[in-house]
Amino acid sequence: QVQLAESGGGLVQAGGSLRLSCVDSGRTFSDYAVGWFRQAPGKEREFVASIGWTDSSTIYANSAKGRFTISRDNAKNTAYLQMSNLEPEDTAVYYCATGRNGATMARYLYDYWGQGTQVTVSS
Repeated sequence: QVQLAESGGGLVQAGGSLRLSCVDSGRTFSDYAVGWFRQAPGKEREFVASIGWTDSSTIYANSAKGRFTISRDNAKNTAYLQMSNLEPEDTAVYYCATGRNGATMARYLYDYWGQGTQVTVSS
């Protein structure tokens, strides 16, 4: 049974950093691209970053460029989202997802999703 589990969220002050983790269990993790999305209260879920089967292919939302870094460790079945210089606007539930179509912003191309981890940035 495929499971994705996010962790690493929490409360941080503006300007601070957090590293989110996404652990994939139940299959060959290296066969799948990973995406991070977020959803703030009252808003649509939006794309944050994506990484292909290796570290060589990454895509970022404009809001994440220069502040967030997506990476993966296939030996640990884990993907990461390093977030720096956080802003109150980054407050949201962050979700990881996996798909077979390579790094992409398209939500519909991800077929498995985690339950999310809350990130709250105070001003």
